[in-house]
Amino acid sequence: MGLLRAVSPADLADVPFTYPEVGATADPVLPAGYRHSEHAVVVGSGRDTFERAVAAVFGWRAQRSVGLRVRASGPPTEPGTVVVLTAGLDRLGYDIPCRVVWARADGDEQGFAYGTLPGHPESGEEAFLVRIAPSGEVSVHLRVFSRLASRAARLAGPLAWGMQSLATKRYLGAFRAAARG
Repeated sequence: MGLLRAVSPADLADVPFTYPEVGATADPVLPAGYRHSEHAVVVGSGRDTFERAVAAVFGWRAQRSVGLRVRASGPPTEPGTVVVLTAGLDRLGYDIPCRVVWARADGDEQGFAYGTLPGHPESGEEAFLVRIAPSGEVSVHLRVFSRLASRAARLAGPLAWGMQSLATKRYLGAFRAAARG
């Protein structure tokens, strides 16, 4: 998917996920058989900081911070929204398709998770959450379970995992910057 062809989010509305544990990033324990990654960073304090961080999550700021183009069938606040992230040039880029599996758009913990669709180099799920504690401390949390799915990703092995780690660091940096305003 993607190379010399731009995939439309509408084309992927009914395709199945590439993994069976849909929604598992909301569970206390991530599913076995995947590589797990959990990160949390305090980005500031106060309701204004919380609102800025939430806006960044729901505005796809993390994805854009690593240079991905975002095309979505709706907002990430709606489960079922399909997003196609594209790395590289428009027609020469690589499309990375996902679908929102759950979202929380109110309360003191807000965010969403998306899961992989056919054509994604990995198989699994990633969640982006912003929390405000009773003390006013605001933190951003990323939870991921994934395994390499495409032939190219499996051949790249450690390089693919390194790219995921670098993207996570950039995501967290984007949330820190957004929280500061």
